[in-house]
Amino acid sequence: MFEITMAGAGKNALGTDMMQFLLDRIGEAGGRPILLTGTGDAFSAGLDLKEVASLDARAMEAFLRLLERLVSTLFAYPGPTVALVNGHAIAGGCVLALCCDQRVASASPKSKIGLTELALGLCYPPRVMAVVRHRIPRQHVERVVLGAGLFDPATALGLGLVDQVADDARAVAQRELAACASHDPAVYAATKATLRAEALPTAAGDDEEAFFVSQVLPVWTSPSTRERVTGFLARAKGPRGS
Repeated sequence: MFEITMAGAGKNALGTDMMQFLLDRIGEAGGRPILLTGTGDAFSAGLDLKEVASLDARAMEAFLRLLERLVSTLFAYPGPTVALVNGHAIAGGCVLALCCDQRVASASPKSKIGLTELALGLCYPPRVMAVVRHRIPRQHVERVVLGAGLFDPATALGLGLVDQVADDARAVAQRELAACASHDPAVYAATKATLRAEALPTAAGDDEEAFFVSQVLPVWTSPSTRERVTGFLARAKGPRGS
């Protein structure tokens, strides 16, 4: 088992350094089974909004492309992956959990799980949305995405955001990872690739790139988005991310 632990400011917020750290660690794993988790009371509370608020247009593009690369890499990782959702998994943090083959959440009712991007007026980059649509059950995906709400673990389980909720989440996550790892690695990798090929093609197509440039970047780099994010940071109390 290769464990990757997110540990950083802002409840393990996904800034440039954290995303690059995760990419580096996934590369080091080399196909071995990965257990992904966080520290403290959070798996990850989402993107680092302080960094987001500070970025000019060019830096924002690099930031979002790094996010897309991280999501694509984790989603397509050939070996087994299990997210040990030890606490809050919000927005980008929730997306990382969705990228994993299985998601086991701590039973603490204080934990919040959900996709809150729309609450900040942010549109999903295309590869992030592809993962969301592939992993959340069709009957729940619009409630989760368009409602932009946060849910306790039991409710998140019912919506398909996690696969299991357990008092001893680590033990359950390790057991599930070991079960996946018991299969032939080459067969596991090939089967996983087949299942996910349609959701996330290896190469970005022209339509995907056009959407990123014409729809995503203008929203994330607009003055109104900067104002919303800055205002949110000024009044934020408790876990809520992007």
